[in-house]
Amino acid sequence: MFVYRVNMKRWTNMTAAFRIFIFCAIFINVNCQKEEEEFICPGGTQGNGNFADPATCRRFYQCVDGFPYLNRCPSGLYFDDISKFCTFKAEARCGPIPTTVAPVTEIPQDIVTNCDPSECQLPYCFCSKDGTLIPGGLTPQMIMLTFDGAVNLNNFDLYKKVFNGKLRNPNGCPIRGTFFLSHEYSNYVMVQSLAHDGHEIATGTISQQQGLQDKGYEEWAGEIIGMREILNKFANISRSEVVGTRAPFLKPGRNTQFKVLEDFGYIYDSSIGVPPLPQPVWPYTLDYKIPHECKSGTCPTKAFPGLWEVPFNAHYVESYEGGHCPYLDQCVLHNHDADDVLEWLQEDFTRHYEQNRAPYMMPFHTNWFQIKPLERGLHKFLNWAANLDDVWFVTMTQSLTWMTDPRSVKSLNNYEPWKCDKKEGPKPCNLSNKCALPFKLPETNFTDTRYMETCVDCPKQYPWLGDSGGTGIAGTDNYIPESLSRK
Repeated sequence: MFVYRVNMKRWTNMTAAFRIFIFCAIFINVNCQKEEEEFICPGGTQGNGNFADPATCRRFYQCVDGFPYLNRCPSGLYFDDISKFCTFKAEARCGPIPTTVAPVTEIPQDIVTNCDPSECQLPYCFCSKDGTLIPGGLTPQMIMLTFDGAVNLNNFDLYKKVFNGKLRNPNGCPIRGTFFLSHEYSNYVMVQSLAHDGHEIATGTISQQQGLQDKGYEEWAGEIIGMREILNKFANISRSEVVGTRAPFLKPGRNTQFKVLEDFGYIYDSSIGVPPLPQPVWPYTLDYKIPHECKSGTCPTKAFPGLWEVPFNAHYVESYEGGHCPYLDQCVLHNHDADDVLEWLQEDFTRHYEQNRAPYMMPFHTNWFQIKPLERGLHKFLNWAANLDDVWFVTMTQSLTWMTDPRSVKSLNNYEPWKCDKKEGPKPCNLSNKCALPFKLPETNFTDTRYMETCVDCPKQYPWLGDSGGTGIAGTDNYIPESLSRK
């Protein structure tokens, strides 16, 4: 028998946890493994909602009436305990993160005023006290399909299955979507093809960098206007056709981003998230204070008259099954079959359709289409919705065009902005150029190779921030607003 001598004075002074560790290490037959603690939903008004799993960032608890249901994020995603949904690892802030009362701060001097309906009149201004006001009478239910990120071989055929020409609006036109393009890995032959088919092309940013919300005017102009220049040079899309943008990770750049949009003639932004509300919020102009909570904390505090915001209404169902999310692929539906997904989308949609008919935006990343039950469930939903007589699938710009001059449902079959007989963008090319281009990030000494396909001649270098034309000369781009260049 082994005898272990322990200095009792030192033993007494040890922390309890360390003493248990020593005890377990000595008496190896004793089972000292700590059992996972039972999760208890927060009390009071916070007893419902999504809460971080203390054990891992890959899971979270969904509390319904005080009872916790354990959920796992889809493959490759992690639970963000601030935004309360699953997102990419680089964006996720793992919890539990303790909630604290926000400190009292002085009101910014440039804060905008609340909506004044007597001063805010269409077509140049639209606002309401809580954002739920309907701008017209017999309102159509608009659905906006939007897609973020690069377009390439990973998703082009999946997107084409959605827009296969079989689903049509009541006027006979094929349904269309809006693509918020980021640059890296985009195939500009495919982008040009989408534009030719009548889809709206809008800008994300060139680099999709994190922390852009805290950067200055030059950085925002370089990212957004640089992306518009790339679309013009390598996808043959007219600058005047690119009128909308979306900030990376739905983190708008406070007043700076919106000043850039104002200076360079953009019509709308679509970056501001709305928390789960009983009634959805309509798009609004930024003449006044935004009519809902700013989820990101980086919304504008100045007025930008006439610039539209198309907000992200939260997606959720009454039971909060799957949680709530801005992007549909961030709700936890990966364990559902196609019929379950159809029912979930129908309930989410009905909150718009049976109430104030705010446009139902369906925003996606490629992730959604890589999970077959989700993809099949979406196609079931689209087929179901397309058979409703007063439902129209429109682009972002088409929805805002209607809002500036609302028309009744009965007149929409002859509504010119929603027709499809007008000439579309430049035709896709038969022979494209597949470019292998040197690429060097400014902050590194390492030169890599990036591949880019385009219908125009290959540039000398992979286009990037400061050199959207790929000339190989860093800092070539110098974005000066049109209003200043004419002075």
